[in-house]
Amino acid sequence: MRRRLTLLVAATTCLVLIAFLVPLALLIRQVTEDRAISRANDVLQTIVPQVGTSDDAALALVVDGLPLPVSVFPPSGAVLGAAAERTPAVRLAQANGRSFTVSSDAGREIVVPVSGTDGTYVVRTVVPADRLTSGVVRSWLVLAGLGLALVLLGLVVADRLARNLIAPIADLSAVSHRLARAELSARASPSGPPEVREVATALNQLAGRIQDLLREEREQVADLSHRLRTPLTALRLEAESLRDEEEAARVTAAADGIERAVTAVIQQARRRAGERPATADATAVVTDRVAFWTVLAEDTDRQVRRELPSAPLPVALPADDLAAALDAVLGNVFAHTPDGTALAVSLVPRAGGGAVLTVSDAGPGFPTGALRRGSSGSGSTGLGLDIARRAAEAAGGALFLESAPGGGAQVRLELAAVKQLPPA
Repeated sequence: MRRRLTLLVAATTCLVLIAFLVPLALLIRQVTEDRAISRANDVLQTIVPQVGTSDDAALALVVDGLPLPVSVFPPSGAVLGAAAERTPAVRLAQANGRSFTVSSDAGREIVVPVSGTDGTYVVRTVVPADRLTSGVVRSWLVLAGLGLALVLLGLVVADRLARNLIAPIADLSAVSHRLARAELSARASPSGPPEVREVATALNQLAGRIQDLLREEREQVADLSHRLRTPLTALRLEAESLRDEEEAARVTAAADGIERAVTAVIQQARRRAGERPATADATAVVTDRVAFWTVLAEDTDRQVRRELPSAPLPVALPADDLAAALDAVLGNVFAHTPDGTALAVSLVPRAGGGAVLTVSDAGPGFPTGALRRGSSGSGSTGLGLDIARRAAEAAGGALFLESAPGGGAQVRLELAAVKQLPPA
């Protein structure tokens, strides 16, 4: 936009200068020609009174002393002054007795007839072409330099004005991009023209409104999650009243897991924007969750093959989010494959840092649109894979749905490594 404004001003300035300087240049040329012809006429008029009243010898002396080459053609046929031939203009002037100016290759030919006692004399001179345009080129160069200086001055002024206009718009653009990156504390400084200041004020109000809406949404999610604690407490009490100690311990452990998930939801919902991203040891989280699901796999006659590293694998994702993503994927395996279907969990380092988590099974595979949020082919909510996808993308990675090598479905989550951040 800055370049376009500058080019617009430059084009406008050039058009104005052309409309002004071209006629001025032509006028200068015409004035120079008229001045040269006027001077020549003045010279001729100084000798007109002496033509016909002085003898030829005295007239020749006067003509030789003039600053211009002047020729006098008496009726006798001799030429006084500068040698010249009788041109058609001289003969015409001698015939009709009228003065006029004729353009020729040599310049401008001026003839003045004078009536004498013995006939008509013709006084003739030629103004050379270089005299007709003397100083014109220099004047044109001065005009061209003046025009160029005005164009450059216009460009400087236009660039200055464009910069003052573009700077607030660039600031608005930067703030908009920051808001798009979830930096909700970004605010624009109202400056520039009134329209731009109005847009900046509206953008700041929009950012504040977004913050208020997100704050209300987080509180509502936290309140809703907190309401689940009451039925969880009742479930734990019911589990403790079971006579079978093994069954009671398993139900209590499940209730504790649900309570931990509810607590994680509350903490995540009330997490402040802009805080330093949490990290987790993928090895520890995956090992813990696989152990939890292995118990259920034994009850449903499922064989679990695991490939887990012994060294820590730090990833840029909170432990609760990683556990929720893995639970969502494993929950899909148990919900959408028949009992006895084998599954495998693999966690390996990722090239460039991070980890790659792979969950595969020998089931029927994925239905169409499995990654579409809210879409499910078996009556579920359709949010499981979307939760895993958003967790992977939040960690700088991605989720891929593939076919397992031996048939069935395979989910691969790529998790980015933890970035080194400056001290807070």
